[in-house]
Amino acid sequence: MKREVKMHGVRQPRNPWSDGPENITQCPIAPNTSFTQEVIFSTEEGTLWWHAHSDWTRATVHGAIIILPKPGTTYPFPKPYAEETLILGEWYKGDVMAIITEALATGGDPNISDAFTINGQPGDLYNCSNGTTYRLPVYSGKTYLLRIINSIMNEEQFFGIAKHNLTVVGSDGAYLKPINTNYIMITPGQTMDVLVTANQSPSLYYIASTPFADTTAPFDNTTTTAILQYKGPSGNRLSASLTNISFVTPNIDILQAYYRKLPRVFASNFPYQPLYYFNFTGDVGNNTLYPALATKALTINYKDAVEIVLQGTNVGAAENHPMHLHGFSFYVVGMGSGNFNNKTDPKSYNLIDPPEVNTVGVPKNGWVTIRFIADNPGVWFMHCHLERHASWGMDTVLIVKNGGTSATSIRPPPKYMPPCSKS
Repeated sequence: MKREVKMHGVRQPRNPWSDGPENITQCPIAPNTSFTQEVIFSTEEGTLWWHAHSDWTRATVHGAIIILPKPGTTYPFPKPYAEETLILGEWYKGDVMAIITEALATGGDPNISDAFTINGQPGDLYNCSNGTTYRLPVYSGKTYLLRIINSIMNEEQFFGIAKHNLTVVGSDGAYLKPINTNYIMITPGQTMDVLVTANQSPSLYYIASTPFADTTAPFDNTTTTAILQYKGPSGNRLSASLTNISFVTPNIDILQAYYRKLPRVFASNFPYQPLYYFNFTGDVGNNTLYPALATKALTINYKDAVEIVLQGTNVGAAENHPMHLHGFSFYVVGMGSGNFNNKTDPKSYNLIDPPEVNTVGVPKNGWVTIRFIADNPGVWFMHCHLERHASWGMDTVLIVKNGGTSATSIRPPPKYMPPCSKS
């Protein structure tokens, strides 16, 4: 099976050659061949992750990336007693590649997963459960840093620990102003750094993760569990598009086509505005259900200040969309419900201390505004991290042009890049 690996959230300055998405920045790595990726860390600090980026292969091919503070520095919060990585995943009885292949062929929804997991274990609420429920041992009175990763294919998750409060201190490889909460909602593709203090009576407490459901599409409505253990005694095919364009992945990767100026691989006329305006969150006619099929990229000048408004719609089946941008972290300066109003809503923007992330959940029938500086030249994928939506075309490509010097331009490609399939 051909695969690629994406270092999710790693900016890769001037180095899109190692970014990973299939036929966007490289062609698939064929069986019995190899490709050496150069991973360049720059400003990231905290929790990121890596995963396969070819169809649905990331269901089983993924892992954590932990970026510690530089030597001589420390966290912007009291140093925790210990750290633990929790990967929210899922388990399918069937072959995930066969599942999405059948769904695309029939036009139906893909089969849902058979269980959710925490660090590979489903917990004790499933028929398939056994005695290997994941347990997180803690000492009374100590504070722990939990690095939580949602690697699930298609469902946002509510996550919490019975009788314990959580303090969110980071997300997507960047620190945040601390937020105290009883639970978090984490979208596919997101990471969150959370502090929890073992301040309850020594015992066993459930750690639970359950889906956030805001759609009529089928979903796995089950709950996975782990255990916080105190040490010591006692304890139908949906439409998917961006700006009414359903992205078509080409047979040759866009990065090589752009770098080598190959014609007819992609178009650079992705619209800067919706093709037409309507009540995005209201009941709409069937004409909005048929997006154009195209391979269109949005071209941006180097160092441009970019603002993107992501508007959720009520077309087909309204739901939350976790949108992820490769090559950048961005600031979430605004979020709201209903239709975005470009005259009044910017007045509510947070321009003082907005969170810096690389994945954001666009609320059901709502909007999100993000901003970033286009200081990383290259070809960068932007897509919904619900894999069924990405499979259906809720993707696009941002091309950031070179600056005026070699230090502000795409680095030359490696000596070897995987060859593209002729099919």
